[in-house]
Amino acid sequence: MEQKEKLSKKIKEGVSVQEIEDFAKKYTTELFIVLALIIAFFSSVFHFFTGPGWSLFFGSLGAIVSLLIPENTKKLGKKVSDLVHKQDRTTQIIVGVVRVAIAIFLPFIVFGAIGLHAGIGFHSFTSDPQ
Repeated sequence: MEQKEKLSKKIKEGVSVQEIEDFAKKYTTELFIVLALIIAFFSSVFHFFTGPGWSLFFGSLGAIVSLLIPENTKKLGKKVSDLVHKQDRTTQIIVGVVRVAIAIFLPFIVFGAIGLHAGIGFHSFTSDPQ
């Protein structure tokens, strides 16, 4: 109950600029991924450069590949994630901007990567006995 009151008080007061900056510093990579997904969605749906057909195709292809070779795909995903998270903040921002640019011009690449992650998640979920 106390947490609910704290949340409602926070909503009434608003969020300070410092809190937003701290959140952005802590979750830089994740924010750029979410931004790239949103932009890739609009770019694909509204046919800016490629249509949604290619995005569906590459998303499905990514899921199929990661289901067929899950261990290799997991290792690759872990290496890429570790590589990005170990970089300094400036490099993370540069990688994020490149992700956003790819989302604008080649959204099917973003959806292919999402397909890879979805296949890994599906494989982990179905193979885990819990």
